[in-house]
Amino acid sequence: MKVLVTGGAGFIGSHIVDLLVQSGCRVSVVDDLSTGRFENINPRVNFYKIDIRDQYLEEALAREKPEAVIHLAAQADVQRSLKDPRADAEINILGAINLLNACVGCGVGKVVYASTAARYGNPSRLPLDESHPAQPQSPYGVSKYTVEHYLRVYRELYGIDYTALRYANVYGPRQDASGEGGVVAIFIDRLLKGESPHIFGDGEQTRDFIYVKDVAAANMASLRRGGGGAFNVSTGAGLTVNHLFRELKKITGTPLEPVYRPPRPGDITHSYLSNEITCASLGWRPRYSLGEGLRETVEFYKKSQVV
Repeated sequence: MKVLVTGGAGFIGSHIVDLLVQSGCRVSVVDDLSTGRFENINPRVNFYKIDIRDQYLEEALAREKPEAVIHLAAQADVQRSLKDPRADAEINILGAINLLNACVGCGVGKVVYASTAARYGNPSRLPLDESHPAQPQSPYGVSKYTVEHYLRVYRELYGIDYTALRYANVYGPRQDASGEGGVVAIFIDRLLKGESPHIFGDGEQTRDFIYVKDVAAANMASLRRGGGGAFNVSTGAGLTVNHLFRELKKITGTPLEPVYRPPRPGDITHSYLSNEITCASLGWRPRYSLGEGLRETVEFYKKSQVV
């Protein structure tokens, strides 16, 4: 299968690309390298340095003629979306529309879209299932969820199939600790530097931490399954930030303790996602335990000394 991946030089995207290549797919990557890294790009893919809002995006699709597109390129910083919601919408909504129009023009059959658990907002019940009302608490959550509606409309109007994957908190090798780095990468970065990490709030807030290789496998499964659906990609279990820190403290062998800071605006106290429908519909399930995923991640950063 020929697959084009937007954001394929990024943390999650590069793992998806590697799995696609390993599985025998012919892969091309579109990334503007604003947050992605050139060194993450698999040497066996065709690479296009293009912003997803650019008019040249359709030329790349026309040249590659992919059967499917996996769309990860996005503005993914919640705090930036609060400060500049217009820029967030331009990238996440208008960029996605530009991509979908290109897909229509080039005969793409399937789009797999990286959505987010931020679509749910403050939960009225836990675990969050796919039917939970949408109550996003940030412009980022609004923009990412809006694209799910465009996918449905483009499917009805133009016959482009899609699967939307609502990611929980993804962690793993290649995640960047700067900017909107995930809490796991930030904690590891500071611990390996001998610095105490900051925890916003009391640390008893819960999150659903899913390993990046499990996320890549969910995308792979979505190429042929889950048409017209939106699915949680998660472990199905909540974990406190304090527990996460204790696990990393044990793995790294550090004596350091965290520094607690006031909660940040837009942060949700408790969130973890049911994955029952995903497992049944996609034939997928998470295979990595928290301990396995954290150990692989810590070893990666120890070897690279770059987080």
